[in-house]
Amino acid sequence: MDPSDPSDPAHPTRITVDDVRTAQKTLSGVSRCTALEGSRYLSGLVGSPVLLKCENLQRTGSFKVRGAFVRIAGLSAEERAAGVVAASAGNHAQGVAFAATLLGVRSTVFMPEGAPLPKIAATREYGAEVRMHGQVVDETLEAAQEHARRTGAVLIHPFDHPDVVAGQGTVGLEILEQCPEVRTIVVGMGGGGLAAGIAVAVKGLRPDVRVVGVQAAGAAAYPASLAAGRPVALDGVSTMADGIKVGRPGDVPFEIVGDLVDEVRTVSEDELAGALLLCLERAKMVVEPAGASPVAALMSDPGGFEGPVVAVLSGGNVDPLLMQRILRHGMAAAGRYLSLRLRLTDRPGALATLLGVLSVLDTNVLDVSHVRTDPRLGLTEVEVELQLETKGPEHCAEVRDALREAGYIAIP
Repeated sequence: MDPSDPSDPAHPTRITVDDVRTAQKTLSGVSRCTALEGSRYLSGLVGSPVLLKCENLQRTGSFKVRGAFVRIAGLSAEERAAGVVAASAGNHAQGVAFAATLLGVRSTVFMPEGAPLPKIAATREYGAEVRMHGQVVDETLEAAQEHARRTGAVLIHPFDHPDVVAGQGTVGLEILEQCPEVRTIVVGMGGGGLAAGIAVAVKGLRPDVRVVGVQAAGAAAYPASLAAGRPVALDGVSTMADGIKVGRPGDVPFEIVGDLVDEVRTVSEDELAGALLLCLERAKMVVEPAGASPVAALMSDPGGFEGPVVAVLSGGNVDPLLMQRILRHGMAAAGRYLSLRLRLTDRPGALATLLGVLSVLDTNVLDVSHVRTDPRLGLTEVEVELQLETKGPEHCAEVRDALREAGYIAIP
């Protein structure tokens, strides 16, 4: 059978805490025991201690190196000689490239055409041959599978293999060692490998600890699959969180998640953006949207988690251009930006008077746009569109009230 196939009897799907402990020994000197940092803001919000497991500071920038290294390290000499192949938009690609190079194994990584340039460059720098194929990861995976059939290379799946799940589960062992009093662990979920591994490790040692998985609402395959009792593929996925943008749960993690994960929640794109902004501003942590998903869950329902809580920041490999867009969106959602359209009399000094009002209100004007040719405008009217930077929702309301009192009417 295909050695990359999780149904291969050489790779039983039932994983135990002993398998995770073995994986931890395999990873000695390879993966980092990442820091567990307290968050005063989130602790105040939740009403009990909240700590952040910083896998964004892991080698290659995410937890993926753990599972990739354990999987490749377990290959036979013959399998290693054939090389390995993977498909990924970023984190798994870098983890496989790095792990394979450490182990002296040739690696080929297929990435979608739209993959961020920094992730492509990093994958090459870690030693992989990168091939671009397809527009989405599913198409890229098909190309990787065809490469494996044609060349004999071993496909390193990002989540659907017992060795990979055991490797990711070492995050759970570290959490128990670093925070023995933990009551709830919150972790992002795509295919489910990380959540499954953590659940195996934690439930095997501390069955009283709750494990909560978090999915992006636009790529939430687990709720429907768990209801159906089998992995069900979504018709489509749409989320900025590419690290958890998976349309079908893996067979291996699905069984574990169904047995051991206590709850699966979903978060919106706005909640992801707000969480990423909070991580940057308050925790001084650069995380990707998938890595911020546990924080988004805490922010959306702070009373729903028994503490102490550990939120796993699964990765920090965010494209700078995406980060820029997310920060703008997150600031708008948090009431930090205000867009206004006002109609003024087109006379000298009218704009200066308006800006004077805004200056008194301590707002920062980012952009001003004039419209004079709209047929809806009177002969002596001009429409002004303003982009303002504010201090939050209360400040936005203050600005609107002050403009209304000064005689300015906002256009819907």
